[in-house]
Amino acid sequence: MSSTTATEVAGQGGAQRHLGSMAIIGLLFFIFGFVTWLNGPLIGFAKLAFDVSESAAFLIPFAFYISYFFLALPSSLILKKTGMKKGMALALLVMAVGAAVFGQYTTQRYYPGAVTGIFIIGTGLAILQTAANPYISILGPIEGAAQRIAVMGICNKLAGIAAPLLLGALVLHGMGDLAAQVEGADAATKDALLNEFASRIHDPYMVMAGLLALVAVGVLFSPLPEIRPEEANAESAGGKRSLFQYPHLWLGAACLFAYVGVEVMAGDAIGIYGESLGLPLDHTKFFTSLTLGGMLVGYLVGLVTIPRYISQERYLSVSAVLGVLFTIGAFLTSGYVSVAFVALLGFANAMMWPAIFPLAIRGLGRLTEYGSAIMIMGIAGGAVIPQLFAHFKQAHDFQWVFLLLMVPCYLYILYFARAGHRAGLSKAG
Repeated sequence: MSSTTATEVAGQGGAQRHLGSMAIIGLLFFIFGFVTWLNGPLIGFAKLAFDVSESAAFLIPFAFYISYFFLALPSSLILKKTGMKKGMALALLVMAVGAAVFGQYTTQRYYPGAVTGIFIIGTGLAILQTAANPYISILGPIEGAAQRIAVMGICNKLAGIAAPLLLGALVLHGMGDLAAQVEGADAATKDALLNEFASRIHDPYMVMAGLLALVAVGVLFSPLPEIRPEEANAESAGGKRSLFQYPHLWLGAACLFAYVGVEVMAGDAIGIYGESLGLPLDHTKFFTSLTLGGMLVGYLVGLVTIPRYISQERYLSVSAVLGVLFTIGAFLTSGYVSVAFVALLGFANAMMWPAIFPLAIRGLGRLTEYGSAIMIMGIAGGAVIPQLFAHFKQAHDFQWVFLLLMVPCYLYILYFARAGHRAGLSKAG
């Protein structure tokens, strides 16, 4: 199939072709939502199954999100060679390999191998997100990009709600009782109990690997059109030759770093947060679904209101303010009420990615793919900020640590929404 621009995609074949493309991308967002939001309950799983410290258990999200930093720029080069469609199929195959590696090494209770599997999954997702996010952003007018990404976000968060529930039912059932048994068991009995627990992950992840490979083949032979970002956005390129001539991109990448950090804290770290409050393991393993439920509501509200009633920039400002308020609410309360405030951060965070990403890549023209890669590198915030939380909470009150990490991130997001996204654009033309 010959390459087409975003304008041609919108104009040729009518609404049916446009909706078909969105449906395929929506499936991809569902997939990486499902895989991404397994990380939250996997922290508690790793802590018990591998008998490691809390800080070591946080290597699960660290390995996952740090892969974006290292693979984002190579991903843009890969996509230049393969095109977006073949690149997305390749990404799914890489994720399938990672799922198989994780399932196999976890069954053997070899933690470095399991973490490697998570890193490989993140590698595939780095390629997938480097393609899928600009693809959906430029599939129509930039002013409606947040609304289109909101639809993708609904797919993503529905998967995110389902993932912890499914993992909890298939793998994590009886965690509280098992932890108590392990604590009082002798070495041989402890190993036997943990080996049985770890082996539960094998079949679900092997099934996941097979499904990812099947979807990869499906995408490769799908009618999904190839979009050239440089053509779709060429009218606003402004003749610039270097990404350093677009300060709003770099400010946007820093904003995405802060956003993904707070998103992972609210979604993946909420289980450990609940444990630190003394809540039972058999409850905390489901807390990620509460955050994702809040995000789903946030996406639905954003879908209805942006851009009809409020601009994506203004909504981003409101979201950042809500993030500060809910974080303070979590700090001032305890027990399930405090957890509820953390889950409400899902609502505050929901429309941040849909607003930040298109604002940051606006006007990049032929540099859009490389700019997208820079943005994807910002996902490393999901590795760094939770790891800081896991480290500092060992010596300090965890609610203070949570507050002091989250509030500055939300304040920076507020700055980007108010001013940072416009930096240099008047000169960029």
